[in-house]
Amino acid sequence: MKKVAVAGTWRILNQQMEEDVRKEVKYIIESGNSIVTGGALGVDYIATEETLSVNPDASKITIFLPTTLEIYARHYLKRAEEGVITKEQAQLLISQLTKIRNLNINSIVENLINEVVDHTTYRERINDIINNSDELIAFQANESNGTQYTIDIAHQKGIPVKVHKYTIN
Repeated sequence: MKKVAVAGTWRILNQQMEEDVRKEVKYIIESGNSIVTGGALGVDYIATEETLSVNPDASKITIFLPTTLEIYARHYLKRAEEGVITKEQAQLLISQLTKIRNLNINSIVENLINEVVDHTTYRERINDIINNSDELIAFQANESNGTQYTIDIAHQKGIPVKVHKYTIN
């Protein structure tokens, strides 16, 4: 069984990108492989949602978090208060991650050392995802830096990389 990292933008998505994520994830799971992702909004959220639709016991997904789920949840609620995301987005993500943990506690990999969510801990999470994957499928909107960093790390590791690129206004 291959472990396929699915990564991409969280800020901007369009319908084509969402359809492509769902199609790739469904194919990966139905081929007997598993998903590795980062538990964020956007591509990660859609990939997780699609995985659950074809793998309801969450046995074929691993989600790496930059902190514990509790710290991560507080971070997202704070980002909603700051207006970076909506409260609904924060609540949906927290509910999704809590559901995964309740279905299969081994599917959520929490970083028990980090106490804050920041640029450094996000980069650590990306490294964890790539180091625990056999290949990467990336969904990159507008040459996004975070997705490019993930692609670069995968290339450095020498794993196969497939990139879907989008221009979204």
